[in-house]
Amino acid sequence: MTSLVSRRFFLQTLTMGAATTGLSACMPSGLKDIALAPVKTPPASVNTPVNNALAPFASMYGEMRDGDFVLPAIPYQHIDPQFLRQIVDDPTGEQPGTIVVDTKRRYLYLVRLNGKAIRYGVSVGKEGFAWSGRGIIEYKRKWPTWTPPADMIARQPQLAKYSAANGGMKPGLKNPLGARALYIFQDGKDTLYRLHGSPDWSSIGKRASSGCVRLINQDIIDLYERVPEKAPVLVV
Repeated sequence: MTSLVSRRFFLQTLTMGAATTGLSACMPSGLKDIALAPVKTPPASVNTPVNNALAPFASMYGEMRDGDFVLPAIPYQHIDPQFLRQIVDDPTGEQPGTIVVDTKRRYLYLVRLNGKAIRYGVSVGKEGFAWSGRGIIEYKRKWPTWTPPADMIARQPQLAKYSAANGGMKPGLKNPLGARALYIFQDGKDTLYRLHGSPDWSSIGKRASSGCVRLINQDIIDLYERVPEKAPVLVV
């Protein structure tokens, strides 16, 4: 079974420079406790589609209708099982309701009560495009419009058609923000980094984004329903 991040790792990381704002001093109101059965992580060597240990993931990652869109089923058998959604012992020591992103191990934790956390696999920013620190989820959006920032357009001029001036990219199955987006602010300012869905399930567990934190669409929908606006976020 994949080893968990130690509490010491998180404490050392915070000491080394993550900004402290006191946002996790209390459990945020509105935190939803949606049922999720504990799942034992099967060995990473499992390759066969038919495996009892993987069976609980079939319902998590199956085809689902969401508003005007139908999300395709995720071939979860081809994803390293450590990056599939599951309940684990909380390794962070943060207050319940806090979202913690471990960029090194490509995990996102939603801290729960009783020493537990829900762990999701993520894709994080490429070297040089990562953000870290403490913030809050200022607001959330279903099927968001994607507007690439000016510096991204400067690097990739072909994206100019999706600029804010042009109205951005409309929501849809190919939209880079996927089915949901949670917008991270720090000290009242937009960090321009998001927790969001992605149609590219194969990027999970890798450094593949331009700084934001990607989740499988089915996972970002699950996270969206569990956390309220103003929930504290720690990215290390």
